[in-house]
Amino acid sequence: MPNTLDSNDAPKIRTVGLMQPLIWLLMAWRDIAKAGWISIMHGVAMSVIGIAIVAVTYNHFWLLAGALSGFLVVAPVLATSLYALSRAIQHSEKPTFSVVLKTWFNWQNNHFNKWNNDYWCMVQFGILLAAAATGWVFTSAALITLLAPVPINGPMDFVQHVMLARDGWLFEIWLAVGGVMAAPMFASSVVAMPLLLDRRVTLMQAVLTSWQTVLANPIPMAFWASIIMILTMLGIGSLMLGLIFMLPLLGHASWHAYHDLVDASQLPARESLSTSDKLGTS
Repeated sequence: MPNTLDSNDAPKIRTVGLMQPLIWLLMAWRDIAKAGWISIMHGVAMSVIGIAIVAVTYNHFWLLAGALSGFLVVAPVLATSLYALSRAIQHSEKPTFSVVLKTWFNWQNNHFNKWNNDYWCMVQFGILLAAAATGWVFTSAALITLLAPVPINGPMDFVQHVMLARDGWLFEIWLAVGGVMAAPMFASSVVAMPLLLDRRVTLMQAVLTSWQTVLANPIPMAFWASIIMILTMLGIGSLMLGLIFMLPLLGHASWHAYHDLVDASQLPARESLSTSDKLGTS
């Protein structure tokens, strides 16, 4: 398969209205109702991971701030099986637990020697996002430890000496750098992972399609990014318990965002995870 999109294999990008992200959230609630505990357990797992991050880094808030935001960078990969569940529901198939298992464990069977093949593109994308998240963790830690007027050891230190500091621009710099790093990550991943799950495409094709989608829908995508940020912050601000519902909601909604924005019908489809032991064929 070629490494770049041309006029023959490029997915068609649709444009949507400003309020369309709210429709994606409504459709996500329907998917959660159909998938039940299988969907909610993803939120439980994410919540546990978030609590573990806080427990490990609580007394080192300079690290906690970056670690939590870095965790969110890789969320599109962690939500992969939520996309698979929504895909199964959309195809009138049962969203069973086997879909989750096959998403994570079976699709790459017998393809360990095909690293450059599209079988491993989702793993490659996950590694890239993890590297970006790690880079942000170190960048965030460096900014706070080097520029903060006093050691930042806890949340109140961060609020008092970074967020509410009267002298200096550390918080503004921290937000600006985070935004500069987050924007291309969002543009690269907003529909890339669902596309990789749904169709036999290369990593480059998926990322380029994601960028084209954002460029074709700048205002709705900005609104969607704001919704993701607000709901995620609400989940974190509720002692991580809100993530139990927020992350499945956003994961399922991201599938519907992809399906609404990208017409990939001309590209070869991957096999259904509810009826096949593998995601692709040789």
